[in-house]
Amino acid sequence: NVDKLGRYKVIYTAKDRSGNKVVKERIIKVVEKKNIGTLQQSNEKIVYLTFDDGPSENTQKILDILDRYNVKATFFVTGENQKYNYLIQEAHKRGHTIGLHTYCHDYKTIYTSVDAYFDDLNKIGNMVKDLIGFVPRYIRFPGGSSNKVSKNYCTGLMSILTKEVIKQGYQYYDWNGDTNDASSNNVSVHEIISSATNENHQNIVILAHDTTVEALPSIISFYQKKGYSFQAINDESFYVHHHVQN
Repeated sequence: NVDKLGRYKVIYTAKDRSGNKVVKERIIKVVEKKNIGTLQQSNEKIVYLTFDDGPSENTQKILDILDRYNVKATFFVTGENQKYNYLIQEAHKRGHTIGLHTYCHDYKTIYTSVDAYFDDLNKIGNMVKDLIGFVPRYIRFPGGSSNKVSKNYCTGLMSILTKEVIKQGYQYYDWNGDTNDASSNNVSVHEIISSATNENHQNIVILAHDTTVEALPSIISFYQKKGYSFQAINDESFYVHHHVQN
């Protein structure tokens, strides 16, 4: 019943001309139809600072810097470094938003098919639920929705996924500001600061990674001096969607 929220077991049966039969079971979730976020920038000057690929050995340092500047941020987490999972709980406890990035962060695994992507998304969702008590509805695609690498494994995949995740009650977040901290292994602190402070949108979604530590105070100070507040993503937040290229 698509009008009643809940989990349903659906059984598919198929036969070929020789009478061979295959039975497949699948769990279908009916979720509340809720529009998350907005494409309209607010009149308020806001920076949404987002960190991908954590938790890591740097997460505690990042949390302490955010506390020092009274800033809230969003962490799109993975399942790759689970010895630091307690820091997901700590970030949530401190009022930051936890989003879903990927469980394995292996492009050739998650971008093989629609089912492969959602298998991974469900894994990271369940992991986070065990830590903070619920599955976040905010996600970031590895490489962003505009990634081209998925075309190597499944043509047209992102065109499907960008629609399907919203249909299933999620919202995905790209960015309109970038620290470029992951562009190479030798990005200097100066280069990171310069890249991250090069935007003047009313609402700025900045892509950073858990490696951005030393540059963080300068980035925060720059935007605070320009009158921006820092907010964690919520159901009413501005979101950025890139142009899908696969």
